[in-house]
Amino acid sequence: MHDNSKGREYERLWKNCLEIIKDNINSQAFKTWFEPITALSWSDNKLVVNVPSQFFCEWIEEHYYPLLKKTVSKVFGEKATLQYKINLDQTDGNSESKAIKLPALKYPPAIKQDALPFSNETPPFITNLNPRYSFDNFVRGESNQLASSAALAVSKSPGNTSFNPLVIYGETGLGKTHLAQSIGNYIIQNNPRAKVLYTTSEQFTMDYVQALQNNKLNDFIQYYRKVDTLIVDDIHFLAGKEKTQDHFFHTFNALHQMGKQLVLTSDKAPKDLKDVDTRLISRFQWGLVADIQPPDLEMRMAILQKKSTDEGIEIPIEVVEYLAKNIKSSIRELEGSLIKMIAKVSFEDKEINLELAEEIVRGNGLTEEKPLTIEDIKDLVCKHYNISEEDMVSKCRKHEIALARQMAIYLAKKYTQHSLKSIGSYFGNRDHSTVLHSCQTIENYLVTDKSVKLSFETLKSKLKK
Repeated sequence: MHDNSKGREYERLWKNCLEIIKDNINSQAFKTWFEPITALSWSDNKLVVNVPSQFFCEWIEEHYYPLLKKTVSKVFGEKATLQYKINLDQTDGNSESKAIKLPALKYPPAIKQDALPFSNETPPFITNLNPRYSFDNFVRGESNQLASSAALAVSKSPGNTSFNPLVIYGETGLGKTHLAQSIGNYIIQNNPRAKVLYTTSEQFTMDYVQALQNNKLNDFIQYYRKVDTLIVDDIHFLAGKEKTQDHFFHTFNALHQMGKQLVLTSDKAPKDLKDVDTRLISRFQWGLVADIQPPDLEMRMAILQKKSTDEGIEIPIEVVEYLAKNIKSSIRELEGSLIKMIAKVSFEDKEINLELAEEIVRGNGLTEEKPLTIEDIKDLVCKHYNISEEDMVSKCRKHEIALARQMAIYLAKKYTQHSLKSIGSYFGNRDHSTVLHSCQTIENYLVTDKSVKLSFETLKSKLKK
C-alpha cells in the first residue's frame, strides 16, 4: 500500500529527521552529507531517499548509520526501512539517467536493531568492528606516541601486559576510536577464534535497559562476560547512570579477574570524570592511562597526505599545508574537510588548488582563533550574574540561578555546535527536553523582559570579542 497520497507527508517527516540529525552532528558534516538528500517516496514502511552518488551512500553508511537508523525509526516508526536511490548519468549522449537502488546499509549489522544481541537468535559472535580501522592507516606522531605504542603492545598480547585496562583519552576527533578498533582488528587478524567485542557506553546502557524490559538480565550478563577482549568507546557517557555503572563495574571485575583484555576510551582522564562511581574510576586507573593530544602541523600534513593517498587522490603540497595550518583542533575535522574537497572535485568537476582549499575553509567557518566552548560561556555567565559554577549546575530553582543557567544553556545552543544531549551534560546532566525548555524560556524573555534582553546583548558582545 502506498502512502504518497497523503499530501507528501513523508517529505515533512523527512525534514523532521534532518532537524534531529542536524542537532546531533556538526554543521559542516550536515551541510556536506545530509542537506543534499531528498525524500522520494514512502511505501510499505520503506522510505526511499535520493543521494548524489554511491560514494555518498558508503560514506553515510560508514559514519552515520546508527544515528540515521535511530532517527528514521523514531520519526517513521520502528518498522521503517531505508533505501537509497542513485541517479547515474549516461555516458552515451543520452540525456536521461538511470537509477539504481541500494538497501540502506551496504554492510548491514549482523545484530538486528530490534533484537537483543544476546537473544537466542544471535548469529555467530559479532565483533562490531569496522575493518577499515587498522594500525597501518593510523598516523603516529608525538601527540599519540604513548597511546599508539601501548595499543600495539596490547594487540600483540591481549590480557598479558600491565596495560589492563588500557584507557585512551583525548578530545573529540583525535583518533581514539580508530586506535581502539585497530586493537580489535589486529587481535582477530592474528587469532580468528578470539572473541573481541567493540561497543559504546551508550550501547551498553541500551542493552542493559532492553534486558530489564525483556527479563533477560542473565543473558545480558553472560553476553558481555564471554568475550576475550572488550572495547568500550566513550565511557564518559556512563556519567549519572548508576545502575548501568553498577553492572559495568561487575562486568569489568569479572573480565579482569579472568585475565581478559579491556580497552576503554574517554574524552577526559578517569580522574576528571564527573558523576562516575569512584570504584570504577579506581579500576580505570589499574592499567595504563594514555592521552592523545591535538596533532602538530607536521603531523596534520602527514595525516592529510596519508588520507589522500588512501583515497587515490593527489593533492598539491601547498594545499595540504594550507589545510593543515587552518584546521588545528580535530583530525576528524581535518579529514572531513579533505572529504569535502574530494566531493567537490567528484560532483562539481572542480580542480584541487589553493582556491578550492580557501573556499572550503571559509565555508566551514574555520579560523585560527580558539573556538568558543561551553566552559567559556558558563564562566562568562557566572561572572555576569555573580553566581558560582556549582550553583549553575545544581538543582537549585531560585529565580536568579535558574535564569543564569537558562541563559548559559541558550547561549551554548546558539553559539556552539554541541547537541542538546551534550549541552545538558555540562549543566548537571540535564536531559534534552530541559535544554529545549531553557532555550524557549529565554526566547520568551527576550520578547517580554527588557532586563533579560539587555543581559543577552551584553553577554553576546563579550562572547564575540
